[in-house]
Amino acid sequence: GPDQWHKNYPIAKGRHQSPIEINNREVHYDRSLLPWFASYDPGAAKTILNNGKTCRVVFDDSFNRSVLRGGPLPGVYRLRQLHFHWGSSDDHGSEHVVNGVRYAGELHLVHWNPKYSNYLDAVRRTDGIAVLAIFLQVGKTPKPEMKRILEEINGIKTKGKEAPFPNFDPSILFPKSHDYWTYHGSFTTPPCEECITWIVLREPIVVSSDQMAKLRSLSKNAENEPDLPLVDNWRPTQPRYFRMVSASF
Repeated sequence: GPDQWHKNYPIAKGRHQSPIEINNREVHYDRSLLPWFASYDPGAAKTILNNGKTCRVVFDDSFNRSVLRGGPLPGVYRLRQLHFHWGSSDDHGSEHVVNGVRYAGELHLVHWNPKYSNYLDAVRRTDGIAVLAIFLQVGKTPKPEMKRILEEINGIKTKGKEAPFPNFDPSILFPKSHDYWTYHGSFTTPPCEECITWIVLREPIVVSSDQMAKLRSLSKNAENEPDLPLVDNWRPTQPRYFRMVSASF
């Protein structure tokens, strides 16, 4: 489990690890923070897959087709993939915690800085990766836009399954408000490289209990293995140490 990761990946015990708890009392409003903008080309969406750890949508990142810019970022970042974290029930599943609240899930849109030669090079740099994080909150009026991803779940039930996923613009998943918190952190899966500028959106998007159940219907095992539900793929919060969490609002 996550508390053993540092044995193989020492950086997992580093001082810039994610996720963290965001607490209003410790957040610093930064008036210099700009709004962020995403311009995504729906044609860049390629496939959806179950890798045994999450449900992931992969995008073509061979040029600046789908990009994130502004906010705390020094330049343009290319969209590479999006994926989800969720729990075994609706009362937990998000990785970041806000004022003691853990949401049902969390969506991560992973971007890399094309000033580096490729994604693997970017992962080694402190300004290499930008992740836009959106909370999933269970409620009565679910966002219809989640349907498109969840319709594909039956085709990728087991680990290693992949399906074509053309013509998808992930910006349809954004909440109305673009208010965000930002801090410097890490990937939340091994090797937990400390290369991420996090942009965590304040406003969650609403999903239904059925939609969350759909994610939990995935299996972390391959087709010919016993069905093991893919649940609780979130990492517990890590110490914040001396890091500043800034807010755009």
